[in-house]
Amino acid sequence: MIIATSIVLILASLLMVVLVLMHKGKGGGLSDMFGGGISSSLGGSSVVERNLDRLTIGVGVVWFASIVVLGLLFKHKGVG
Repeated sequence: MIIATSIVLILASLLMVVLVLMHKGKGGGLSDMFGGGISSSLGGSSVVERNLDRLTIGVGVVWFASIVVLGLLFKHKGVG
């Protein structure tokens, strides 16, 4: 169970990094460095941004829940 939760945490962490970098930049952050300025000139849809926000929040909830579950598993097992 600990290994499965750890894998979920790693995947959620990587996906969270990708999702945050995909967000539209609001003033010269990392998203502009990776081509955010180019994609914003192509006409960013507010529906796409809203869906990206929802997906980011969902992955964040999974990330947080996996950390809590790992903490409870380690506490129950007596490790740490």
